Amino acid sequence: MYTSGALILSNDGEFIHYITHPSHEVTKTYQVTLKGCVQEDDVKKLQEGVDIGGYITKPAEVKILKIDKEKKISRISIVIHEGKNRQVRKMCEAIQKTVIALHRSKIGNIEVKPLKIGEYRYLTEKEVQSLKKATK
Repeated sequence: MYTSGALILSNDGEFIHYITHPSHEVTKTYQVTLKGCVQEDDVKKLQEGVDIGGYITKPAEVKILKIDKEKKISRISIVIHEGKNRQVRKMCEAIQKTVIALHRSKIGNIEVKPLKIGEYRYLTEKEVQSLKKATK
């Protein structure tokens, strides 16, 4: 709930394994809306890796996109290549922030930007090949 964005569905188990397994380092990009104002030290913690229940996350690319001090809401971008269950939410909890909305905007170089919620499209052969190259 309160999560939207890119999913790749396939009946090719080997392909999906390569995309999802952390050792292949296929990036996933998230736009995260948080309750509270994110500070630079919060960003640094996420960039270095945080403890999410006994597991230290790998370093993430994190950027502050917007901070609304009046509403006490922040928007950040997080790029990871892992994919632990609820990882982004747990990472945000580790910096004492609650996720209001989570949107996966990219998997590898595949963006969902032109699609509306509920829409889908087939990957092009070029996109499939680029994801396969990213996993080799």
